[in-house]
Amino acid sequence: MDALKVYEAHEGEIDLVLTDVVMPEMGGQELVERLHARHPDLRVLFMSGYAERAFGLGTLLPGMGYLEKPFTVDTLMRRLREVLDA
Repeated sequence: MDALKVYEAHEGEIDLVLTDVVMPEMGGQELVERLHARHPDLRVLFMSGYAERAFGLGTLLPGMGYLEKPFTVDTLMRRLREVLDA
């Protein structure tokens, strides 16, 4: 829920959201669905400590990516660039 408040309060463009798949109150998929209702072109990088198939994320749409924890800063930066350039 905090992410939605931050998104709504932000003045200006948000090009990409980095979100964990598993979070309290609202999962990353639900967050992204709500944000895409307002900004369909928003790019998303999901991250999780679980294997991708374990939480049923399914097929990622263009402009979305997945990053498995743990990861290095270099890996994070590379995946962010890949999603932004997709």
